[in-house]
Amino acid sequence: MRNKNSVSPKIKILFRHRSMEMGGVEKVMLSILNNLDPEKFEMTVLLNLNQGELRNEFPPHVKKVFLAKGKEDLSSNTFLQKVQLLQRKFKLRKFRKNPEKIHHEILKDQYDIEIAMTYNDFESVLQSSNKNSKKIGWFHSEIDLPKLQPLVPKILRHFPQFDHMVYCSEKIMQIMHRTYPNLQYPPESVIINAVPVDEIRKKSEEKIPDFKNRPVFVSVGRLHTRKGYHKLMDAHHKLLKEGFGHSVVIIGDGEELQNLLAQQKKLGVEETFILAGNKMNPYPYIKNADFFILPSESEAWPLVISEALILQKPIIATRVGDVELMIEDGKTGHLIRYETSEIYEAMKKFLNDETFVQNLKHNLINIEEQFDNRKIFNKVEEIILNLVKTK
Repeated sequence: MRNKNSVSPKIKILFRHRSMEMGGVEKVMLSILNNLDPEKFEMTVLLNLNQGELRNEFPPHVKKVFLAKGKEDLSSNTFLQKVQLLQRKFKLRKFRKNPEKIHHEILKDQYDIEIAMTYNDFESVLQSSNKNSKKIGWFHSEIDLPKLQPLVPKILRHFPQFDHMVYCSEKIMQIMHRTYPNLQYPPESVIINAVPVDEIRKKSEEKIPDFKNRPVFVSVGRLHTRKGYHKLMDAHHKLLKEGFGHSVVIIGDGEELQNLLAQQKKLGVEETFILAGNKMNPYPYIKNADFFILPSESEAWPLVISEALILQKPIIATRVGDVELMIEDGKTGHLIRYETSEIYEAMKKFLNDETFVQNLKHNLINIEEQFDNRKIFNKVEEIILNLVKTK
């Protein structure tokens, strides 16, 4: 028991995550790490792989450790790389089967709180050899999404084992309870993603080469089938055939790249549908585009919508996750269903209806007033402090 007359030691928090590729979850974790009080909390991040564009973006007061090297550290020699990948696979398997080795070989410390940033990290946190820590799960997914179903049984087993569950949107929590009303849920909170308004504006000033083939629709996201970029490309192609000159620029990378490149070639839109890859700073691309578009099949609370709002871009977005809470349809953006025909009609409206677009821009002038980050970080801190009290 702590002596009330002495200075309380810092609360030790361990964040678990796979790697640091550019993505919304990674940005959320970085925002928490940057804004929790380092005078109160001693923070460590344990990555499975020291990999991704954001792997060196942690604030200096945060300790980073990892189970295995990332792809950036592997040999350029093809044969040696295959050997290294095999060694890495066996190393990760060893840690997965013997989680106590993580404590003895990597962490060498005990933690008050352990946080799983996605459902992919649930098992790692729950199998921790540190049995006295309080466990927090972060959930970002629509549990009824068809592509998630193979993983659902394991997710449902894990949920009741946490001491607290955080959802990144109201809709995500509502879908969870509606779909599985009889699950034994731990105490829960909804904490939306924080938005670094000043940082976004400052970084958006970076100079980039001017876009070709204006007007330009830009989108930022991981290349995954649920992001809807294949449908966006079909809508883009149809508009071009009808004489509506424009281009689409996608900032991001991922497993769908080869399929999108094949579709791009088949449709002959290599010059107008640009797969620009990941960018450490995507904000000038959003700022310098004419419009932003999010054609996703599934989202939770997409941080990128907030970023586009702050940069005052007219937005087309599908009615997914909490997007309808973020955008007022017809006033601060244009909301559609996840259908190629609706993507096409919305883009056509933006290209044709100058009055509509100008009204959206006017309504976005003071949009940053709706983002209250301090309230978000205070809520995270409150959850942690309350859990430590119950230890």
